Amino acid sequence: MATDGNKTAKGLLIGFLAGSVVGAIIALLYAPKPGKELRADIKNDAEEYLKIAKQKAVEIIHEGKRQSETLITEAKNKAATILADAEKLITNVRDKTSEEGKKLKEAVQAGVEAYKKEKS
Repeated sequence: MATDGNKTAKGLLIGFLAGSVVGAIIALLYAPKPGKELRADIKNDAEEYLKIAKQKAVEIIHEGKRQSETLITEAKNKAATILADAEKLITNVRDKTSEEGKKLKEAVQAGVEAYKKEKS
């Protein structure tokens, strides 16, 4: 998932690169050079801008992978914490239920014994 900052940075990068390429081509077209030399300059400049664009794209991809790995690790850690907390809660409820059950059983037994005493 890309954040708004990453989207903005990508948009600016693409706009900058596209503007640079167009500007370089226009500058070369209006420069007083023979056709063969002009075409070579355009080719060289285009190759250089393409190389820069590829490098930037690789950097953006690596940054995205790094950020996604960080998010996945954080999500796994949070899930593990939630599961551990749920297990503690279940254990506490089970212990309290057992404890309350024992108290109830003792109270019923005491009531039965009191009833038997009163009856006899």
